Amino acid sequence: MPIVTIQQFPRDLSQKRELARRITEAFTEVYGAKPESVQVFFSEVDRESWAKGGVMGCDNTPG
Repeated sequence: MPIVTIQQFPRDLSQKRELARRITEAFTEVYGAKPESVQVFFSEVDRESWAKGGVMGCDNTPG
């Protein structure tokens, strides 16, 4: 049972649906996993709660 966790800034529902579909498809094709066994968890973090290279996410342009 593959479990994929994605930590990211908030995205809209349509983007998450598409990403979950593609990840499931990849596990099915590469590992031979059954689609219903692939689990994708989205953990969204506000830009004010994340820093990279000492720069807060809210101080960077979205993307």
